[in-house]
Amino acid sequence: MRRMTEPRRKRGAERTSNRGPAAIPQLPLRRVTNPYPPMAMLSADQIEAIHQASMHILENFGIEVMSSRALSLFEKAGAKVDHASMTVRIDRGMVDQALGTTRSSYTLTPRNPVRAVHLGGNTINFTLVAGPPNVHDMERGRRAGNLRDYCDLTRLAQHFNCVHMLGNQVCAPVELPANSRHLDTYFANLTLTDKSFHVSAIGRGRALDGIEMMAIARGLTLDEMRDDPGVTTIISVNSPRRFDEMMAEGLMTMAEFGQSVAVTPFTLMGAMSPVTLAGALAQQNAEALFGVVLTQLVRPGAPVMYGAFTSNVDMKSGAPAFGTPENTKANIASGQLARRYGLPYRTTPGSASNAADAQGAYETLMALWGAVLGHGNLVYHAAGWQEGGLTASFEKFIIDVEMIQHMMEFLRPIEVNEAELAVEALGAVPTGGHFFGEPHTLERYATAFYQPMLSNWQNYEAWQEAGGLDATARATRLWKKALEDHVEPAMDISVREALEAYVARRKEAIGQGEP
Repeated sequence: MRRMTEPRRKRGAERTSNRGPAAIPQLPLRRVTNPYPPMAMLSADQIEAIHQASMHILENFGIEVMSSRALSLFEKAGAKVDHASMTVRIDRGMVDQALGTTRSSYTLTPRNPVRAVHLGGNTINFTLVAGPPNVHDMERGRRAGNLRDYCDLTRLAQHFNCVHMLGNQVCAPVELPANSRHLDTYFANLTLTDKSFHVSAIGRGRALDGIEMMAIARGLTLDEMRDDPGVTTIISVNSPRRFDEMMAEGLMTMAEFGQSVAVTPFTLMGAMSPVTLAGALAQQNAEALFGVVLTQLVRPGAPVMYGAFTSNVDMKSGAPAFGTPENTKANIASGQLARRYGLPYRTTPGSASNAADAQGAYETLMALWGAVLGHGNLVYHAAGWQEGGLTASFEKFIIDVEMIQHMMEFLRPIEVNEAELAVEALGAVPTGGHFFGEPHTLERYATAFYQPMLSNWQNYEAWQEAGGLDATARATRLWKKALEDHVEPAMDISVREALEAYVARRKEAIGQGEP
């Protein structure tokens, strides 16, 4: 028995060590689909009740829209517009008409078509965390976002196949001017990766810059991009019931140029929405549908997603909480609402933990299950989210990638056929025997099971001898090795020069003003 366990210990040490030339084990690039039926947490009657409540909100309470251009679009379409209060009331007929021109699925194509992102149906995609002002790793601690860390986190997103696209600014490079830093981050996205990304829709200029730079990278004109989108954005509704001017302008610009929009209310129960889940979902639904209508008023057929970001707050402090049972239920229920309207669904796993620890893992995984059971098509902030979205963490990125890959393997259906049933092998192994040396095992052992990159399966003594590193410490080794192994995707020099020229030209044009 000792002779059997010693080699297994050695293999375990080799498997979990990340020193040497061996590449970090990861799943191959593939389109991930969810083959299982979506979970129906709400009955058809409950979904209808939420829909009716949403229609009541839109028809009687209205939405504040702080954009004169958007107000004019709604007024021209027949909505009731109060210009003094900037409140727009739309009826269910206008909602139905808009939903009649939306798409149930569409594709975002980056500069590398192999990395195309399919949104809708049973396809599921995972993105890098977006938007934190801070960044953290175990060696250098918590610090303000900066371009060096931005680029390293972007390289990590390129390295791991399970991260299908980038979010908007994985961390804010605060040392750069706020009015033009989006140009530097777009340039990093396009040169350090060949994946699609989220553009900033804070006003028209930032959105249009992202669209134009993706068009340059793909060798397309803006007109060609209109019918072949390559980027997306998140329009964060200022809940309750307000679209600010910059978000409205960003939404309209994206729709005008045929690029993807995920309208996402930020409905935290007890703070920006009712404390009850049903009330929060009704508000979220009204706000999301209102944004969907606006995209279709700009350009019928413009690609748009149903976005959901409903969670709760800590009623003792008012601090946002994520990965809670309520958040998980909201992720599932929101998927039912998205399917009711025939729209692709954007959702998010998250955690309020201040560290890449057990709390961060179980809260994220809880919300991730909600995203998967709810048939999310775009799982935003899937890798690297920490501290309620205020920090992008290198270690949390690795932990999240491991959880995403676990989920991807879970979503692979069980095969049942003659070879998989292994009846012949069962007959060949005597009662009380083992299958280690059986040909059926030897033919499959290398690929039979998911090979984790972060988990450690050594026994306690071997684990101690190897340094006794916990998962967070092992994650530090992994992100450092992934950066060492990163290969920058090739880009034609003329394309790179065109992007550089665009950035220089736009920075000069922006100057000290707004883009």
